[in-house]
Amino acid sequence: MRFLSYLPAWDWLKDYDKKLFADDSMAALIVTIMLIPQSLAYALLAGLPAQVGLYASIFPLLGYALFGSSRVLAVGPVAVVSLLTASSIGAIAEAGSIAYIEAALALALLSGIFMLLLGLLRAGFVANFLSHSVISGFITASGILIATSQLKHLLGISAHGHSLPELLSSLFAGLDQFSLWTLLIGVAATAFLFWVRSSLKALLLRRGFSSALADIVSKAGPVAAIVVSILLVRVLSLDEQGVSIVGEIPQGIPPVTVPPFNWELWKALLPAAIVISIIGFVESVSVAQTLAAKRRQSIDPNRELLGLGAANIASAMGGGYPVTGGFARSVVNFDAGARTPMAGVLTAAGILLATLLLTPLFFYLPKAVLAATIIVAVVSLIDIDAIKHTWRYSKTDFAAMFATIMVVLLLGVEAGVIVGVSVSILVLLWQTSRPHIAVVGQVGDTEHFRNYLRHDVKMLETAIMMRIDERLYFANSRNLEQRLLKMASEHPKLKDVVLVCTAVNDIDSSAVETLERINELLETMGVTFHLAEVKGPVMDKLQRSHLLHALTGQVHLSQYAVFKQLQQAEV
Repeated sequence: MRFLSYLPAWDWLKDYDKKLFADDSMAALIVTIMLIPQSLAYALLAGLPAQVGLYASIFPLLGYALFGSSRVLAVGPVAVVSLLTASSIGAIAEAGSIAYIEAALALALLSGIFMLLLGLLRAGFVANFLSHSVISGFITASGILIATSQLKHLLGISAHGHSLPELLSSLFAGLDQFSLWTLLIGVAATAFLFWVRSSLKALLLRRGFSSALADIVSKAGPVAAIVVSILLVRVLSLDEQGVSIVGEIPQGIPPVTVPPFNWELWKALLPAAIVISIIGFVESVSVAQTLAAKRRQSIDPNRELLGLGAANIASAMGGGYPVTGGFARSVVNFDAGARTPMAGVLTAAGILLATLLLTPLFFYLPKAVLAATIIVAVVSLIDIDAIKHTWRYSKTDFAAMFATIMVVLLLGVEAGVIVGVSVSILVLLWQTSRPHIAVVGQVGDTEHFRNYLRHDVKMLETAIMMRIDERLYFANSRNLEQRLLKMASEHPKLKDVVLVCTAVNDIDSSAVETLERINELLETMGVTFHLAEVKGPVMDKLQRSHLLHALTGQVHLSQYAVFKQLQQAEV
């Protein structure tokens, strides 16, 4: 019992009861129905045999349940990670080959190890380097790539590529080989699934179905498409008329697998593993935090890293591939009433039963229907409204988003993430190197000071009070020096300059040297240099420098105090 107290899962296991089990069981039933066709489809997207998707939906759920902090996050194969898996392994091995499957296992293991290390080092902050704009752009572009990549299955042709130009070129080159029956099945399945997603639940509620039953039936839409298409192919022998089918799926317990310990392979996969880990972590944490807030719960990002790390290692040992928390699946889990990670454990049991008993039934399943499932799932990832909003709100954020979208589409997903992060960092450096600097004055007879360009304020003829709204460091200190000295040279009556440090939270050695130089240059101009409202941590650093000893003016506690002092001197 004492050992269990150290296990994160003990937080919810110790109070588990029949009521929680009933809620989790209902949620598990709904998610299992949703997850079976998704697992098969996402394995197809990743370039892996269909059963690998099922395997990746069993052991990872158990690993996350033991170590994760979210009560409702549903872990398993997702579209974006499947695309990343395909793009990273496709350059190393041929899709569907033994080497390809082994590389997928190694990628899952590397992703899991990387997440575990980040969790143990409490380094969840690394995800902050991916801005919302970059993530949004990446997911939108990935949605477009994923949907485009599935058109080959809807058309029944061979096509390849990991960028939009490659995919479109390959699709156009193979159009003369398209299968009419495949196209009819794919288009019908896509239209049906879109209708199920948008209208079926509302229709069932109007017909008197209970909310819970309507939810289950609407989530079973993909299952219905699978059953009907399998019967159609079997009865009409469409597999003999050009309709590509899934074929034999091994039946039985998922195998215990050992990823290959090949240094060259690991070195080749490491960049992709890092990208998958960070993208997967950001997506999972965003979903987990949103859902936890709705129930006034909280999550621990570092424990999330441990949970996702354990899930990926479990996937590598259980014949799967990289996994993460899925948005749609987690929302369904939440809405269906899941109360604890036991819902994930029960979902894993449901997928295991399907693997043991149902896989022979999928033999005649058309790949076009799985492609339709993917297309319907990823269309919601393409967020045009977010692009429009970002353009209106911030052109710099839009630059990072647009760069990410274009590079993902033109060069591939990994290059897109690298460029997106790089652009975000460059934009941040550019913004902080050109900080907002305001000349302030007194508002009426109050102790408040505001920008003279925005407010009617009192100013002094012989003094300038300048506020800088940024930390002072090497990238912006030169800009401050130029602005301040230019302003001093334009005011012949100037006797005092006050640098208001209200918003300065930190200062580096380069900035201190710049302030010392400003102090010297102003002194040669006969101008006294003051500081005001210096924060404690910044003052600690200044006291370890020569600036305070050489300062021609004083360090003032408040803007108001220095303003009144200079105002009296001016009179």
